[in-house]
Amino acid sequence: MVTDVHGGIWTAYGDEGIYGGHPESGAGLAGWDTQGRTSWAPKGRLPDHPLEGCTAATENEQVWLVWYSGSGRGGTFLTRITPSTGDVASYLSPVPAPDGFAVYDNRAVLTRRDHNKRSVELIRAELDGTTWAVTSRRRLWLPGRVVMHCGQGRDGFLWLRAGNTWLRIEA
Repeated sequence: MVTDVHGGIWTAYGDEGIYGGHPESGAGLAGWDTQGRTSWAPKGRLPDHPLEGCTAATENEQVWLVWYSGSGRGGTFLTRITPSTGDVASYLSPVPAPDGFAVYDNRAVLTRRDHNKRSVELIRAELDGTTWAVTSRRRLWLPGRVVMHCGQGRDGFLWLRAGNTWLRIEA
């Protein structure tokens, strides 16, 4: 779950939400306005369905969702949504199943956690217009254990939770 600049809430759902019977979560992704009303749903605009959410980020007027295919065909995607115009653009992720993501312009930072360890793989990537490409990778040691889905992106910064500490990593 992540918020946008207008106070909207964006939720990406894993298998429990998708198969749980709620109409909005069944699509794997939903946008909500400040009054709790649905403001956006995929409606066939994503490359595969069902989808299962990994993480999300916002940047200015755009929302990014990181998700993978729940159909068994595979693939992790980075999808940019512009709610004001309805535009949706999806790209193959340069990293399978990241659990942290932040974006600024054409740069992104992604993380992959080591379950119950005090480190993450920190990956930087750039978008060349049509494809995300990894520009660097490194192991980042943290002050505490990393928990599932621990990173939220907002306006070019990844907020990463490790133990009782929040770290801010710039995209």
